[in-house]
Amino acid sequence: MKELWRPSDEWQQQSNMTAYMQWLADNRNLRFSDYDELYQWSIEHIEDFWQSIWEYFGIISTTPYTQVLASRIMPGAQWFQGASLNFAEHIFRRRSDERPALLAESESDNLYEVSWAELEHDVARLAHYLRVLGVQAGDRVVAYMPNIPATLVAFLAANSIGAVWSSCSPDFGTNSVVDRFEQISPRVLFAVDGYSYNGKTIDRLDEVARLGNALPSVERIVLFDYCGNAKNSRIDKVDHWQQALDNEATDIVFEQVAFDHPMWILYSSGTTGIPKAITHSHGGILVEQYKHMALHCDIRPGDRFFWFSTTGWVMWNIGVSSLLAGAVLVIYDGNPACPDLDRLWSMAERARLTQFGGGAAYYIGCMKAGMEPGKDFDLSTLRSIGSTGSPLPEEGFEWVYEAVKQDLWLISISGGTDIASAFVGSSPLLPVYSGEIQCRLLGVDVRALDDKGEALIDEVGEMVITQPMPSMPIYFWNDKDGKRYQESYFEEYPGWWRHGDWMRLSAAGTIEIVGRSDSTLNRGGIRIGTSEVYRGVEKVEAVADSLVISIELSGGRHYMPLFVQLKPGLTLNDEIIGQIKKSLRQDFTPRHVPDEVFQIDEIPYTMTGKKLETPIKKILMGFDLEKSVNRDAMRNPETIDYFIEFSKVTQAM
Repeated sequence: MKELWRPSDEWQQQSNMTAYMQWLADNRNLRFSDYDELYQWSIEHIEDFWQSIWEYFGIISTTPYTQVLASRIMPGAQWFQGASLNFAEHIFRRRSDERPALLAESESDNLYEVSWAELEHDVARLAHYLRVLGVQAGDRVVAYMPNIPATLVAFLAANSIGAVWSSCSPDFGTNSVVDRFEQISPRVLFAVDGYSYNGKTIDRLDEVARLGNALPSVERIVLFDYCGNAKNSRIDKVDHWQQALDNEATDIVFEQVAFDHPMWILYSSGTTGIPKAITHSHGGILVEQYKHMALHCDIRPGDRFFWFSTTGWVMWNIGVSSLLAGAVLVIYDGNPACPDLDRLWSMAERARLTQFGGGAAYYIGCMKAGMEPGKDFDLSTLRSIGSTGSPLPEEGFEWVYEAVKQDLWLISISGGTDIASAFVGSSPLLPVYSGEIQCRLLGVDVRALDDKGEALIDEVGEMVITQPMPSMPIYFWNDKDGKRYQESYFEEYPGWWRHGDWMRLSAAGTIEIVGRSDSTLNRGGIRIGTSEVYRGVEKVEAVADSLVISIELSGGRHYMPLFVQLKPGLTLNDEIIGQIKKSLRQDFTPRHVPDEVFQIDEIPYTMTGKKLETPIKKILMGFDLEKSVNRDAMRNPETIDYFIEFSKVTQAM
């Protein structure tokens, strides 16, 4: 492994991780010589570890918990029973007049500050508005809004009263949003009149009206005038943003809720059916993000934290959580390459960022463009750079140190929507090696396992978590008897969480994420379900059936071909391909559009009527044929021959 960076003694001594280890020594008489010893203790004594996180960060609870963990069973682990708390209350205890709460920029707005006083003022008034509407703890409040300060205000207001939050980015098509929000029956919808992307203003008033009609549970729509079109609204049940803030409330009342009270609902599509409504708890996210942000990302009060995201990606939620550690949150709305790829690096200079985060695809794009941000911009305050969404290849790691900054801590993380955090990621006490994630995170007993459940070292295996974490979902919304939750994570290794990634754990403790082991599609770091693609494709009259696959290529690239079976007598042409792309783009997002479309005679199926998505993916990635597919279990085994031949193309890419 090629070492790219090693923390100095001074760096380590100043880190939050070292301060935490000293606290353990002083208060628990626990002394660890290095990170590996600390990690081993954290997974061998998970109750003691999470109790120490609770006490070290001084969690505010109006009632005491009776025990840290009832049992280590998965799923169904119950944490800190008896505790009553509120996530937003912990955000506001970092309130300071000495620094802003957040900095914001967009394609059309230059960088501007939002003070803690402004944030508190707006959250108090919006929370009062929601209470007057009758919104109570447990009610759902949803947003169809971009990454702007108003969205944060709406979230904190809803959270402060114990309402359950969920959001979609306004670039989502109406059907895609309805698929998500319809499951959870929201009472209030926050929305914008439009948004800007790539220098263009996209009106969303018609889409908001359709959402209001398609979601009968919505009692009020709060419309934010982002593009100057809100006054033209003819939407029913609308209050405008300023109307909602037009009251005299001055104080935020933080509703105390149980540790496992639902906090927000995120969506991670499966391979069949509608997107999974993944529900996390107030307490689980709170303790996890204190650990993740303060210890593993080493965020300190006053740091300026930025991670490019939309409101439809879990990194928005994780970014908000940086406020727990005292960060000044920095947000950006729009195309990160508008007018060019310099935009975010310019913002990094102007905002004096200490932490800069983005998807691996963004860094690869900068690398391919020959950019040298370290020469073109003053990045002297930048202490770390974060990467997630998809594996960052070795050349991406090396570009960061060659073109951005040499004395820089590269934080590569992997986790996801499922836990609203990371399983593997960073430690300020460890070196950075090219192409390698630094470590397994504290309290996360993650292993690479073979098909028999045996742990592997220096070999590729399934990423499996063998002990519970507080931020694992409490359930999927409307998942009767927990059946879908069980099927999503616990079928292959009963009692253990199988995440769906292939990983390699080295003898040194570093990790390489090889790719998705299931059929979920990875598009620019955003995971989408094949079922969404199929629904869009099936609307095209010429298509009888389809199969979509996403595979990982070298250099951090992804390739998503779509295979279509057309109705008898038809031949694939530009017109049909155009109809497919238009349908996917309109009903869902541009990410749902395949890279290429191919016509095949028949879609491969199992005897039980399931499309062979994962086996075909393995074939296209060059896995051993006998280990990839069982022809005897297929309804039409002859269809495999086409993909064996096609794999010669994908393996040459």
